[in-house]
Amino acid sequence: MQKAAVGKNNEAIAAQLAPVGRETVQDRVYSELRRALIGGLFEPSQVLTIRGLADALVTSTMPVREALGRLITEKALEALPNRSVRVPPITLERLDDLLRARVLIEGEAIALAAARMGPRQIAAIETILAEWDEMRALKHKKDVDREVTLNQSFHFEIYRSCGSAVLIPMIESLWLQSG
Repeated sequence: MQKAAVGKNNEAIAAQLAPVGRETVQDRVYSELRRALIGGLFEPSQVLTIRGLADALVTSTMPVREALGRLITEKALEALPNRSVRVPPITLERLDDLLRARVLIEGEAIALAAARMGPRQIAAIETILAEWDEMRALKHKKDVDREVTLNQSFHFEIYRSCGSAVLIPMIESLWLQSG
């Protein structure tokens, strides 16, 4: 009888836990480069080298090469003929195109989210805004990285409420290209 109680207890705990994914070095490098691009860490037209990024990320060149390939496929970076990579240059046409796409897609996600947001999502947004207000009150201390993170958290908390598995990756790609 005691074994049955332990088994039921383990099942109850397992039902509350989320599966833990396995994240590879390649995945962590890719995530860090995505974060840096979305946050505007790199300048438009800046040339990036595999070796330079590997050194900065304290890793080998292989995971960097793979991450750069993925980012090129996503149009977040451009391949150059000499096997280097660059951040796409900013042109008025590109900015207009990205803005137009973001207004259309993000606007639809927000419209869908407005009808679906519940108390938990609203509370999460209020928490983000309170942190933003607290940070802004400390005017003498400028933390651009934190501002970018809060801005992204605010928007994506809303976008996730839209309930669309199709729109979210599109929005992420647009943010990546806009960074």
